[in-house]
Amino acid sequence: MTTTELKTRPRLPEWLRIKLPTSDSFARTRNLLGELKLHTVCESAKCPNHWECWEKGTATFMIAGDRCTRACGFCAVSTAKPLPLEADEPLRVAEATRRMKLKHVVITAVARDDVADGGAEHFRLTIEEVRKLNPGIVIEVLVPDFQDSDESIERVLAANPQIFNHNLETVRRLTPEVRHRATYDRSLSVLKKVKDKRGHTIYTKSGLMLGLGEREEEVLTALQDLRAAGCDILTLGQYLQPTLKHLAMVEFVSPEKFAEYKVRADAMGFVHVASGPMVRSSYHADEFNAPAAHG
Repeated sequence: MTTTELKTRPRLPEWLRIKLPTSDSFARTRNLLGELKLHTVCESAKCPNHWECWEKGTATFMIAGDRCTRACGFCAVSTAKPLPLEADEPLRVAEATRRMKLKHVVITAVARDDVADGGAEHFRLTIEEVRKLNPGIVIEVLVPDFQDSDESIERVLAANPQIFNHNLETVRRLTPEVRHRATYDRSLSVLKKVKDKRGHTIYTKSGLMLGLGEREEEVLTALQDLRAAGCDILTLGQYLQPTLKHLAMVEFVSPEKFAEYKVRADAMGFVHVASGPMVRSSYHADEFNAPAAHG
């Protein structure tokens, strides 16, 4: 079952329970983001890891507002008519990364199908401003599909992020229900275009949520499809239903199964694989040393 028939959420297994922060770092991060009026996917998407990340002094910045033009069944980000892009937002993101002394930053965005380039120029400006204030920082972008526009993809690449992430999210069979207006093949095409354009000068990255009713053979096929598209980095994590209005979770995938998928993915040739119940696209992203690994 992958519908919203369930009226209550199942009790979390022990391996998915988190401890709330006890240090002042969490409050400092929250206050800084509030002062600079920045959105994070940590809050907007109700990420279960945001307590840990903010306590460590890290966050995934979500640019282009907090209103998405799509209504994906898994995502807690609000779907509404977006507000105009804020011209000073790239500078504010850059200032936040400077104050947080980040060595690796992840920048994502809501889908902006209302804008001609899908928000690609806003990504470019943000990357450039972050790099101005933070020479040597590793910049990872987690982008929407931009309707598979070559021009939009190239606009982001023009700013030279080290890692280009676009999530496949789920297996082919479940994509129509899970991802509003997105398609499985379009996502693969975006990743392939980036690799075809930039080759070994950039890392491509993608991820899947597990627990939506996918079968093992479907997961392995998706991983093979990602490798065929040249995807370098893979994340696999447990889907958790944000609210009762979202797609119901079908199963808790065990840590042992995630470990098994990592072994299979490593054998397929991914440069780096993060696979576990609490893994998310940008969770512990800084543990991957992009410059060294591509040398």
